[in-house]
Amino acid sequence: MQVCILSDSHDNRRLLEHAVEDAKGRGAEAVLHCGDVVAPTTLRVLKKFDLPVHVIHGNNAGDLFAMSQLAHEPDSMVRYHGQDAVIHLGGKRFFLVHYPHYALGMALTGDYDVVCCGHDHRVSVKEIHNIKGGTSWLVNPGTVGGVGKYPSYILADLAAMTFSVFEVPTAPGEACNTPPVSVHA
Repeated sequence: MQVCILSDSHDNRRLLEHAVEDAKGRGAEAVLHCGDVVAPTTLRVLKKFDLPVHVIHGNNAGDLFAMSQLAHEPDSMVRYHGQDAVIHLGGKRFFLVHYPHYALGMALTGDYDVVCCGHDHRVSVKEIHNIKGGTSWLVNPGTVGGVGKYPSYILADLAAMTFSVFEVPTAPGEACNTPPVSVHA
């Protein structure tokens, strides 16, 4: 199973849409959004991809009531989890939170295979040695909205436990300008 991990869209519908279109074309079966959507209506551009979208809020929370309403619409693929979330996908346990320091703490517990965060707009994939003697992945996809950095997302291959960083295409159907950077288990 492949999963699109992104964060910090900051109302940039166009780049969010292009990222998910690109990720779905590469085989993504779900989307994890690590916060700072801001306006919940931003997520409506993802409806056409028919992928489950798991989302948390960040420090730019926007209208949380509207986010809850969007998630409860009969045909909505959006699952709004609040401040953080535990999600099971492809036999792996994910923890989503917006803040990197909180994410590092959760990765150190060893309770999760992958801990995802956002907030600082810096792409990062790190293998963390946890207190249970194993490893957890700490994944920050940067900013899909291109706020202060190039727009990016991460495609996680859960069978291989690899994480590929992609620059978001600037137009629909356009290929990325840069080759992906991959991190392997």
